[in-house]
Order: sequence, then structure tokens, then C-alpha cells
Amino acid sequence: MKTITTILAAAALAATLSAGPAMAADEYNVSTGTTVEGHGVAMRGTDVVALSTDLAIEPGHARFTHVHDGVAYYFASSETMDAFAADPERYMPQYGGFCALGVALGKKLDGSPRFADIVDGKLYVFLNAAVFESYSKDKAGILAKAADTWPSIHHLTVADANR
Repeated sequence: MKTITTILAAAALAATLSAGPAMAADEYNVSTGTTVEGHGVAMRGTDVVALSTDLAIEPGHARFTHVHDGVAYYFASSETMDAFAADPERYMPQYGGFCALGVALGKKLDGSPRFADIVDGKLYVFLNAAVFESYSKDKAGILAKAADTWPSIHHLTVADANR
């Protein structure tokens, strides 16, 4: 666990130094560099319907945008946009798109669509390959810990959670 903590500490520092101001009350991991009418874009613009059903990384397009709970989601097609609009909770990444292992450790770290997993129909994202590898060694334990920890950090700002 010490190696995981070291990796996450370095990642938290990098994320804090490189991230712009947080949006959507820091409850969602959004891009602050790309906005739609002031709403940050979730999942780096990746189509979350494709990601949460097949772990397919499909780039979304601004012309297929749906805003949910103050966050803009891009989609690859009108079909996936409509599917999301009909049932957002089915497709949204857990923990607002923050790294699930980071959440388990009480941190709000970037979650990458490149490092994702679907467990019991829910989408979880992770910071990077090293973090995903650590998660893979104890998926059930880490997801249980994340579920226990999320309520206590859900409303914290990224800066406060990563102190």
C-alpha cells in the first residue's frame, strides 16, 4: 500500500499543479480548458456511453453535447447522446469521474478514459497505468473502500481533498 500511496501522492501534486480551477463544485472531474456555455466537459470529451458499455474510447463531438447536473458530456453520435439523456446515471462514471483508487485513499485525482473498468455495470476510471495495475490486484477491496470514502469527500474541493 505504501507504493500506491507514493504513486498517488506524486500524482496528486502533479494534478494540483497542472489543473485549472475546478468546476461543478468539484463534485465532477471536468476539463476547465474546454467549456460549453460555462460548463466543464467530462471525461476529456470521450463518449461515456461507448466507454461505459464496451470500454471503447470514442471521441465525442461538441455538436453532440448534453449537459447534465452542470457538466457537459460529448458524444460520438446523436444515438449515444440520446441514450445518455434518457438515463444519465446508467452511463456516468462513478465518483464524478475521479480516479476510484484515489477516492479510496481520500483523494480527488484525474480519471482517464484510457484506464477504465466496468464492474457490476458501473464505470470506474483511474489515473494512469500504474494506478490501474494496483487496483487490479484488489478490485473488490478498493471499490469497497472508495464507496465508503466517497461520501466524506464528495463535496470537498479538489484542493481540500488532495491536501
